[in-house]
Amino acid sequence: MIPPLQDSAMQPRLVFTDLDGSLLDHDSYDWQQARPWLLRLKTLGVPVIPVTCRTRAEMLPLRQRLGLSDTPFIAENGSVVGLPPAWSHAHLEREPPGPDGVVMRNLGLDIAFIRKRLAVWRERLGVAFDTMGEMTLEEIMALTGLDEDDARLARIRQGSEPLVWKSDPSALAPFREALQDDGLRLVQGRRFWHVTGGPDKGGAVTWLVSRFKALRGCEPLTLGLGDGPNDQSLLEAVDQAVIIRGGAVSPLAPRQPALYRSQATGPSGWAEGLAHWWGSDAPRMTPKQGAVPGSGLG
Repeated sequence: MIPPLQDSAMQPRLVFTDLDGSLLDHDSYDWQQARPWLLRLKTLGVPVIPVTCRTRAEMLPLRQRLGLSDTPFIAENGSVVGLPPAWSHAHLEREPPGPDGVVMRNLGLDIAFIRKRLAVWRERLGVAFDTMGEMTLEEIMALTGLDEDDARLARIRQGSEPLVWKSDPSALAPFREALQDDGLRLVQGRRFWHVTGGPDKGGAVTWLVSRFKALRGCEPLTLGLGDGPNDQSLLEAVDQAVIIRGGAVSPLAPRQPALYRSQATGPSGWAEGLAHWWGSDAPRMTPKQGAVPGSGLG
């Protein structure tokens, strides 16, 4: 059901990628430096699967712009997975597909429960933070650089809640422990702390690889790319990994022997990581020299 690579001798491959600060520039959200690789991977039938803190509502238009409308996506730091038709199975999916054909799987706890427990622990522990659900659109826009429409989409959440921490950092440890008692996880992102109620990014990647093996009956070679602390589990769940330079607010040290650290940042570092792992052993996967973004592969 999942399109195979054109080269039948090549092991099936999957790319799992963080978005902000990785495939997308952290400030401008531009991705043109990665375009030649995205086009080549699409030609070869290699799914590029976003693994992001963004919401389903944000991902649906974004994956169209990136040319990834036929691939799955992992949203809200692993809490939510979107499955296009080729990755769905009538006997495994209970929810019907949406108008775009995507079936959503919530792997975690509901957002209403998360917000309720956050309110409880804020009062009991006497800590201060602002959740995204409490922020105005103008505040979200100022924090993220998103326009009004995209900021509105960022607030439509299913299984995680971003927050801005305002108390002393020493209060984070008891707050994290309290959330763990509720089955919740506190994850550090670049702009926000994220409270999730399901698997982390790595857990969702493992879930999706299992789905691939169930549908295709073979083991894929997996590559993961990320730049922040919430990407650590993603980088540990794949066969080969790339830490993209420039974004980490704390040192990234995943338990991953097949690890490359890029010299470039953002989408340039993303392309550098692809070339490092897959540019020499598979010449057909190397973008042609002189390829110009927006004009094909050259």
